[in-house]
Amino acid sequence: MAKKQQSFADKVKKLHRDEGKLNVRVIKAYRSPSGSVKFFERFVKVDDQSQLDKVDISRS
Repeated sequence: MAKKQQSFADKVKKLHRDEGKLNVRVIKAYRSPSGSVKFFERFVKVDDQSQLDKVDISRS
């Protein structure tokens, strides 16, 4: 019998096991030199929800 092939999603899950970590999208607003408000976002991995207050991202 033929063996069931793994999907791409299954392969990625197998490679990137970060058990106990949460992926969080952090959005930060800042003022540009022209005075308009701009936003940027980053995905950050945290251990648990209590660390969300401590997450700091910067434009770099």
